[in-house]
Amino acid sequence: MDSTFADFVLLPLMIFFARICDVSLGTLRIVMISKGQKRIAPFLGFFEVLIWLLAIGKIMQNLDNWACYISYAGGYATGNYIGMLIEEKLAVGIVKLEIITGSDSGRLINALILAGYGITHHIATGGASGEGVSVIYSVVQRNDVNKVVSLIREYNPTAFYSIGDVRFVNKELSTTIVDKYRWWRLGK
Repeated sequence: MDSTFADFVLLPLMIFFARICDVSLGTLRIVMISKGQKRIAPFLGFFEVLIWLLAIGKIMQNLDNWACYISYAGGYATGNYIGMLIEEKLAVGIVKLEIITGSDSGRLINALILAGYGITHHIATGGASGEGVSVIYSVVQRNDVNKVVSLIREYNPTAFYSIGDVRFVNKELSTTIVDKYRWWRLGK
């Protein structure tokens, strides 16, 4: 095999893909740390650093090869992007939704409850006009966010909503409240 081909194509490609792997693992590790996943984060960190050491070792062995530097930086950038895509697809964790409706929220509240989502609801004063608004809170699995947003768009398309990460939820309390409220609403 031609030495130039190996030095300027194969080696940079290996470094590029190694960086994609280690940076993607790093992104996932950070997400797992923020979610309190104490067992998964160290496991990911081990392989992240192992791959990084292999890549940086090849860089140090080939300090005169500019293609290695380009592939190292390109792999880092691509790894960030791919790590975010993977994290998005995994949809790990729990989120809190805060929904503020300017109009009647009854249909949306009923749709959320019938879909199995626990809610807390209250009337508030909002905006410059001081009009009454409904504020709805819900804690859901992150992979259910698109379903909840679809319900919001269907039943109250002008509602404002925000989504925030939650690190811990007392699931027993949430389930008990949801079940009691659903029984009360459906029992009428």
